[in-house]
Amino acid sequence: MSVNIDSRVVTPGSDDFVDEAWQLKEEINRQEDVLKQRYDFFTDAYRRSKVHCYLQEGELIGFAAVRRDGYILFLAVSPDYRGEGIGKRLVARVADDHDTITCHARTSNENALQFYEHLGFDIKRRIDNYYEDGGDAYYLKLGSNGGITDKISELMRR
Repeated sequence: MSVNIDSRVVTPGSDDFVDEAWQLKEEINRQEDVLKQRYDFFTDAYRRSKVHCYLQEGELIGFAAVRRDGYILFLAVSPDYRGEGIGKRLVARVADDHDTITCHARTSNENALQFYEHLGFDIKRRIDNYYEDGGDAYYLKLGSNGGITDKISELMRR
């Protein structure tokens, strides 16, 4: 990871970086047809979450919005910065606070599914018509088999 990348934590109730996160999410949506949440849903969920952010020269390049129970609501990394370990590091930051981490991913989102599989997430079930647009999702979990600390240590070595 570049030395110019800074990390920040946005506490629940804060609007810090919410507009930047929305813009990053929308950029990914336009390019990959994923992360299709409505603005009101996104901003409400963001404000209720703890959000781990990575910035380069003040620009948001990745974030993970997480509920108190370790459920990742949103995980996004700018396409320009993928492959540099930012997504892994975001998940590792979430793991610092939680014994298990869960999330949903579209069944059609191959990039996300490969990413989560690489980190050791297990698909627990498929949920048809999960998303507002009728899209199906997988429910994924990390930390159910063995210690999450060991899993995160292992994934950071990959």
